[in-house]
Amino acid sequence: MSTTARHVAQLSQLRADRAERVEVEGEAILLVRDGDTVHAYAADCPHAGGPLEQGALCNGRIICPWHKANFDAATGNLLEPPALVALDRYPVAVSGDDVMVTPHKLSQPVRGAAAREPHYAVIGAGAAGAAACAALRERGFDGRITLIGDEPHAPYDRTALSKFVPSSEMAPADVPPLLAPDWLEQHGIERIVAKVARLDVPARTIHFETGGSLSYDTALLATGSVPKLPAIPGCELGGVHVLRNLDDAAALVDALGDDAQQPQVAILGSSFIGLETASALRKRGTRVTVISPDKVPFAKQFGERAGAMFRALHEDNGVVFHLDAKVASLEGEEGNVHQVMLEGGEHVAADVVLLGTGVAPATGFVEGLPLQKDGGVIVNAGMQAAPGLYAAGDIAVFSLHENQEPLRVEHWRVAQQHARIAAGNMCGARNRYAGMPFFWTYHYGKRFEYLGHANEWDEIVVDGEMERQQFVALYLKDGKVAAVLACEREALTARLIDAMGRELSRDAALAMIAAEHASRVDDRDAAPLPTLD
Repeated sequence: MSTTARHVAQLSQLRADRAERVEVEGEAILLVRDGDTVHAYAADCPHAGGPLEQGALCNGRIICPWHKANFDAATGNLLEPPALVALDRYPVAVSGDDVMVTPHKLSQPVRGAAAREPHYAVIGAGAAGAAACAALRERGFDGRITLIGDEPHAPYDRTALSKFVPSSEMAPADVPPLLAPDWLEQHGIERIVAKVARLDVPARTIHFETGGSLSYDTALLATGSVPKLPAIPGCELGGVHVLRNLDDAAALVDALGDDAQQPQVAILGSSFIGLETASALRKRGTRVTVISPDKVPFAKQFGERAGAMFRALHEDNGVVFHLDAKVASLEGEEGNVHQVMLEGGEHVAADVVLLGTGVAPATGFVEGLPLQKDGGVIVNAGMQAAPGLYAAGDIAVFSLHENQEPLRVEHWRVAQQHARIAAGNMCGARNRYAGMPFFWTYHYGKRFEYLGHANEWDEIVVDGEMERQQFVALYLKDGKVAAVLACEREALTARLIDAMGRELSRDAALAMIAAEHASRVDDRDAAPLPTLD
């Protein structure tokens, strides 16, 4: 890799409100102007490779278009997940109007364990657990960290299991890790692969199913959820699956066989897991029937118009729905499922059944801590559940906004936000959760983004064509934007999620939409910066 500075742009060409991508000797580099200073970073998000120049540069933040990771525009440091590490930086200099970049990454600090005490335990090796480990070292904690999980795999991107694995676009073995393969070892994170039998909260001790125990000074509980198994006769039959972890995904793919076999799959429940999997299965030509007690998919989350759009999108791609329907039993032959019997008397043929019937907090092993009826863990605004114990992710019952009833939000990115708040407070900070929830769902090559969280709304304002999946919808409550649903408007949603963190009015949101339309017209006339060999 070259250590010679190369001319990449004219300072006068760079805008303060937009990052620019340049290619230098095979390196994709992002240029960010700050007055007469220019910063140079890796141009692709370290989480999933999102092109950062297509996101937003606003209020000192670089916001990824795909999954809304945030980075400090002045340093490249991570501000918001799902990325878990800072952007790589490149040396850059400005001479007159010439911007010069050396295509040689600057080294990143590696913080490991310098002492055995204090000892922090992270219980749960998923999205929140990985985020906590990264954030603890990022915050300068140099004590002992033990990451505990019952899966043998290093923390991985669980969102791929329903979006890409069932379609065979991604093999289970290729699901990407959340951190570089050697990151845990480099940063002195101890791994224990074991199932926790009992967490004695007052004694600060973890007991394992295989025997033995582990004491800690402070712990983060981030065990996520487990699938709910419905009380339906026949769920024990062969060919009945859940989809929560890598082993579940591999078992589902094995059950489908090769494409020539053309199995019939019945999905029970019109959840996000259920319909994302339906989309992935249809991509490989599998016959899919969705059976759900809901009258309209996603109506509770997005409203009936959006729900009808999702249903039509799936039906246009060959999915058969049985809505407002309940399952009486699963029937089998020779120990394997072969049909689903509905309460109305209909029979649905099925070689494979996927249970997309919801999840429950994985907290059955917790002792000495009062839990909600569903197993949720009540936390304060700093994610603390008890002295010496924090909680994050699906299990955490927290107040999304001040003076609102606490709730659980089962979003992957929220789990990582929780973990970063908890990690900071474990290191002595006094941070409060003030993040903006975000998740994305993927159907037939289209990425739908949901910003914020709205249990109810007064009005939905739609810009674009929802039925063609080219739109942004504002969910308004008391004149403020409570949530946003959008498709193919990623630069706009990057700006909206930033603005929603400071409370966004209806009029201000509409002004941002109008500005986005004008910007797209300008972009068609703009010339790209050059590629340098």
